[in-house]
Amino acid sequence: MKEAVELHKGQFIEELKQYLSIPSISSLSKHKEDVKEAADWTASALKKAGMENVEVIPTEGHPIVYADWLHAKGKPTVLVYGHYDVQPEDPIDLWETPPFEPVIRDGKIFARGATDDKGQLFIHIKAVDLLMKEKGELPVNVKFVIEGEEEIASPNLGPFIQDNEEKLACDAVVISDTSFSEKGQPAICTSLRGALAMELTVTTANSDLHSGTYGGGVPNSIHALVQLLDSLHEENGRIAVEGFYKGVPEPTEALRKEVAEVPFNEERTKQELELDELFGEEGFTFHERVGIRPTLEINGITGGFQGEGLKTIVPKEASAKISCRLVGGQDPQKVFEAIQRHVADNRPVGAKVDLHQYIKADPVAIDSKNPYIQKAADAFESVYDVRPLFPKEGGSIPIVEVFGRVLDAPVVLMGFGLPTENLHAPNEHFHLENFTKGIETVCKYLQEL
Repeated sequence: MKEAVELHKGQFIEELKQYLSIPSISSLSKHKEDVKEAADWTASALKKAGMENVEVIPTEGHPIVYADWLHAKGKPTVLVYGHYDVQPEDPIDLWETPPFEPVIRDGKIFARGATDDKGQLFIHIKAVDLLMKEKGELPVNVKFVIEGEEEIASPNLGPFIQDNEEKLACDAVVISDTSFSEKGQPAICTSLRGALAMELTVTTANSDLHSGTYGGGVPNSIHALVQLLDSLHEENGRIAVEGFYKGVPEPTEALRKEVAEVPFNEERTKQELELDELFGEEGFTFHERVGIRPTLEINGITGGFQGEGLKTIVPKEASAKISCRLVGGQDPQKVFEAIQRHVADNRPVGAKVDLHQYIKADPVAIDSKNPYIQKAADAFESVYDVRPLFPKEGGSIPIVEVFGRVLDAPVVLMGFGLPTENLHAPNEHFHLENFTKGIETVCKYLQEL
């Protein structure tokens, strides 16, 4: 299969460039038609690959693309999930080349969505395409369900899965939206943290006030917000919200050992990030902090005058965007309620506070010994000549929990990205070596199944 990949890789890369040129930003309404174009492009690519029953299914938001090939009688059925939507390109001035004009430099393709997730999703489309070209059939039954709302927490895919349990029935769900541990070291993620996102708004007076006339005599919304935000953490990195850690399991020695097997160079990490020191909850390593421990992060702050120059006011309103990553048995709703109580109990004098919830998702843990995961490890090893590690991913893919629970099938997170590929950031890219080897690996996986 390696020779077949080499023969067709030029064509596959040109097709990937077309895919990446579509600005399918799901969070911005002005790109609604671009997102629809990406859905149609995905459906067309699946048809060209030999998939059948291809549908672009409308939702209350962006479309879901479905396709299948179900002629391998008595063989397993694999459901491939991915997403064709991408993050906004901001800040645009930090991109070396335009984010939706894909370019290849140093063996990498640069564009928004290159690694998250169009490049990784396209691996699967091209793998079935290649198998159909070479064999005229697939070794197992394959279904695709591809959404355009992953970057906005998949509001319509969960209900779709629940309403179409029989249509989506499978023996395993395969997702490529994670990364290797480092270059040359494949990884199959075996846990994802849950998610909770919210916005805290603080208001004081009924309008902005002149800081000469009122400053020092009335509450300042930004001062109040900063005071509240500072109350959320202790100095040692532990989260100070009462009840926040309910459901967080004490890590076992076996778990800590599995986490420690993932390579990590602290000095190199600090150098790459231009940091003097790393920071986090005391008593835990970096990989434990970002993989198996919960977090509460302040993602952005807004308030007062934001324009050029000065405007000497006492601002009436300030807000902060906050996200949590959750683990174990933490209940996102109960964590939100605990933060609500904390905010109410610590409300500064003269401030009115409001906490609005945006996203919540449960944590996921997957048994690395599952046969479908071990077969994926075999496929990686046959192509990369090294056995994958089984890391605990700090991020969240909310729909993973829904797939596993509703379809009662193991979820195989066989990602092909690298941690250094700037996903969600300027100059996002994808290593073409992993694109081509990824196609070979997925072909091998389906054949081994």
